[in-house]
Amino acid sequence: MENRKRAVERLISGYRRYYNITRFDGGSPEETKGLVEAARLEKPEFSGDAQLSAVCEYYEQLEKYFFFHSAKLWATAQEEFLFIFNVPHLTLPLFEELRDYALNTGMDLAHIGPGHMYTYISPIFVCGTMDEDARKALRKCKYYKTFRFSFHGWMEYHAGALDLSSGRFDFNSAGKCMEKGLKKVFENYQLLA
Repeated sequence: MENRKRAVERLISGYRRYYNITRFDGGSPEETKGLVEAARLEKPEFSGDAQLSAVCEYYEQLEKYFFFHSAKLWATAQEEFLFIFNVPHLTLPLFEELRDYALNTGMDLAHIGPGHMYTYISPIFVCGTMDEDARKALRKCKYYKTFRFSFHGWMEYHAGALDLSSGRFDFNSAGKCMEKGLKKVFENYQLLA
């Protein structure tokens, strides 16, 4: 358990610079700037002693205007909701429960509408151990949705897991973009439980 907590803290410290972080594990509160949607969430209860440690939120808005701000030519908004789960043993039913929670909650937090470009919903599972069925399901899970034929952007589901018993990282196909960053956060860190 202590190794999972240290891994979660290291992960949160890696995201601290760019994300607004809302803690659900009793850790020290983070300083937030700007929009923080996860602050309105209640602490969820999951089976298997799994817990949601934190929700990290990233927002970016770009716009182009002609001479004055009132003459806006275009605007785009990008956002990501990263859910960090602390899981003693990840089984297939528990993975499905956490996967659905992250997907549904992320969609509730998203700001879909004119100017929206994309939303990434990204759960990261920090596991003591992981069943092979859960590993296969994580690798195969795929969610992609467009809004108003992409005029209001799209949503993509990135998923990653860190199995501390083997020191192994696993990702779904869309989550491969997180691999380099996660491995950099955990370089020179003793992963094995």
